[in-house]
Amino acid sequence: MQVLQGEQARTALTRTFDQIPVPEAVARRIEQTFGEPLSPEQVVERILSDVRARGDDALRDWTEKLDGARPEALEVSAGELAAARVDDDLHAALRLAISRVRAFYAAQPAHGFLEHGPDGALGQLVRPLSRVGVYVPGGLAPLISTLIHTAVPAQVAGVEEIVVTTPPDREGRVHPAILVAARELGIARVFRVGGAQAIGALAYGTASIPAVDKVAGPGNLFVVIAKRMVYGQVGIESLPGPTETLVVADDSADPRFVAADLLAQAEHNGAEPVLVSTSRELLLTVQGELMGQLEALPEPNRGWARDSVSARMKVILAASLDEALELSNLYAPEHLCLLTRDPWSLLGRVRRAGGVFVGEASMEALGDYVAGPSHVMPTGGTARFMSPVNVRDFQNIISVVGVNESALRRIGPAAAALARAEGLEAHARAVESRLHPADGDAGTDAAVPGVSVPGLAGVVGAPGDLGDL
Repeated sequence: MQVLQGEQARTALTRTFDQIPVPEAVARRIEQTFGEPLSPEQVVERILSDVRARGDDALRDWTEKLDGARPEALEVSAGELAAARVDDDLHAALRLAISRVRAFYAAQPAHGFLEHGPDGALGQLVRPLSRVGVYVPGGLAPLISTLIHTAVPAQVAGVEEIVVTTPPDREGRVHPAILVAARELGIARVFRVGGAQAIGALAYGTASIPAVDKVAGPGNLFVVIAKRMVYGQVGIESLPGPTETLVVADDSADPRFVAADLLAQAEHNGAEPVLVSTSRELLLTVQGELMGQLEALPEPNRGWARDSVSARMKVILAASLDEALELSNLYAPEHLCLLTRDPWSLLGRVRRAGGVFVGEASMEALGDYVAGPSHVMPTGGTARFMSPVNVRDFQNIISVVGVNESALRRIGPAAAALARAEGLEAHARAVESRLHPADGDAGTDAAVPGVSVPGLAGVVGAPGDLGDL
């Protein structure tokens, strides 16, 4: 592996945002399935159009064509959900993950505010979405943790109903661990449908699958394209691409841990592991350790990790930790791991990352499961402007304006002037109709009665109208 530094390193970490190349295996499967060399976008357009037109029948046909199973009952029955079992250790791990993720998001402020002052009342109402769809990948591996890390923030936000879609196996079954996790979360509706067809069903609704307000959860190339195409018909939390980790390490880092963290990311299909270090000796030692740990992995994990390491891994020598953090901020990684002598001293210099994992005991793999914050984080450099899944992803914010007459007299003329500057005369007249009402129609400044809302000091509002902000 080539060691990069200086401008070479900056160039290697600068995102180009080109279209993701279609793997040869995907292109071959498309041609085998459709009889012609279509682009992934063309495939998804066909699937979405068919789901919109034919509903459940299209879901069954596409599930049979793409997943090898034809489920007559698209929804997992209450009996199947109740009967699902996993071993005791896994069950305990699921409960621990759910409890820790829930505790983390319960601490995120989820309320609105309404503040009353001399000018009246201004504030925000916060309302949960009514129904959210969670997509849980189930192809190469059942991503049980994805269900927990998307559904729990939605539940804490107050979402009324969560429905789950996940691809079935060739016998039409959903992995029991996904069903047990859904049961532990109190989710009653799980559908054995995956791929772009599942996204279409959640966006448009079918006889079996209800349309949702927002779709959350990662997926393969076709799922991501489908999410992009239905955006506007339905909300989308993100368009997650291949996963990535950037490790910043100095000469104090243990090469075994550095290699282990890089491999934990590399075993995801299409992943991009990046190592930035101030120590050339560490870089060389880690490369040897990495290859030894890689060969010790079982198949197919070894093959996936080898592909990520050989095709996409970047190894960078930085002149200082300041430069290492500058390069990390340029790259805006999904996961940033700080394996240095004093990792906490670097935290203030982090500007762009989905999540920061501070020190040897805080490996990213822990964050994937039981640390607390959601592992659904921005990829592909989108950490420049996006955040990990959180409570606000599943809420609407509604502005509240309750200006009184004295404030209107003071600020209204400016509003009318701005309206006329924009050529919107009716706007200006709507303001001036209150500023110069007919004789005898002058209003009065009505006080906004105060109400006490737990946890919101100084918040006021009209009693009986706003409820729990």
